[in-house]
Amino acid sequence: MRPYTRTRPLSREEYEELKRMERRRRLAAGKVQRAKIILHSNQGYLPKEIAEKLGCHERTARRWVGRFNKFGLAGLEEGPRDGRPPTYGPEDVGVVIQAALTPPDELGLPFGSWTLDRLVAYLSEEKGVSMKRTRVAEVLSREGLRWRKQEGWFGERVDPEFAEKRGPSSDYTHPLQTTP
Repeated sequence: MRPYTRTRPLSREEYEELKRMERRRRLAAGKVQRAKIILHSNQGYLPKEIAEKLGCHERTARRWVGRFNKFGLAGLEEGPRDGRPPTYGPEDVGVVIQAALTPPDELGLPFGSWTLDRLVAYLSEEKGVSMKRTRVAEVLSREGLRWRKQEGWFGERVDPEFAEKRGPSSDYTHPLQTTP
């Protein structure tokens, strides 16, 4: 016979808490199902029967009964999951941040400020880091960096020689009248 086919005897407090968990509507569905597994096991159902009644796998029922027997109600909490491994390593993230913090004119580029598209192109062509635009934005956002902080409608321009490069205004532009 396999281990953990039945729950240990429940205390009154555990039984009441499991019944409360089973009825709650604002509790996560997985936690409600785990409470039902323990209650069914307490009523004498085997893991195979519990799996058929609740629509889960027999191994799932065995796992939660075993965790409950070992840890009590705390064993019904989900543990941390591994998840998908990161696509970009710390080296790639460091390259992105370093490039974003370096002014483009120091790198010999013909523009005064970064945009996401310029940064993505620079990273793929010069640094060999092929990262999508949204991922670059996410990396920089996580580091607390914001785009175009130095460029604004009323703030200082990135290119201090902008007025000279632009040239004079056209004859059709009327000068602003100052109010007294």
